[in-house]
Amino acid sequence: MSIKAESIKAALAAYEIERDCIDKMRDYFNETEFSKAVEILAAAPRIAASGCGHSGIICRHFAHLMCCIERPARFISPAEAVHGATGFLQDGDVMVFASRGGKTKELLPIMEICKRKGVKIITVTENTESELAKGADVVLKQYVNRETDKYNSQGTTSSTALCMIFHTLQTALIEETNYKNEQFALIHPGGAVGARINKKEI
Repeated sequence: MSIKAESIKAALAAYEIERDCIDKMRDYFNETEFSKAVEILAAAPRIAASGCGHSGIICRHFAHLMCCIERPARFISPAEAVHGATGFLQDGDVMVFASRGGKTKELLPIMEICKRKGVKIITVTENTESELAKGADVVLKQYVNRETDKYNSQGTTSSTALCMIFHTLQTALIEETNYKNEQFALIHPGGAVGARINKKEI
């Protein structure tokens, strides 16, 4: 069984599109804003992340990344956030918003709650002139060349770009907080990774 040649061509082109996006993202790296974000995340007793659609799914990944380096974190869905879940956050904590266009209306009331509670706000967006960006303490610029599908409408490359930003934050936090692999070994005894870092036979 074979699929259309156009399908294979499109699949291979997706690699090029996403690779080019990641390469170009380095041009948009703002050391000052990034450093502020790392400082805020390192100091925060608790971290939350919120977004809709693909951004929300990647925010769940970010919360897990933070837990893996023992920064207490959770994803808060926009719906739950305005029905009491923002009670998780207190003065000095941080909320990370992800919205490529910066116009996700569901996040705006959460921003207002955070401001009134003294919660720091980090916004990751392509639109640095948006309300979500202007209301944040720190803005991390997201760059997306195009999505991988022919209609340029699926959240593919944009998800990769958001993941990359979150990965850089975790990588920097490991250095900034002097997080040790021995600490990770304690909380990750499972699977092949757990066996490797705990020096067990697989």
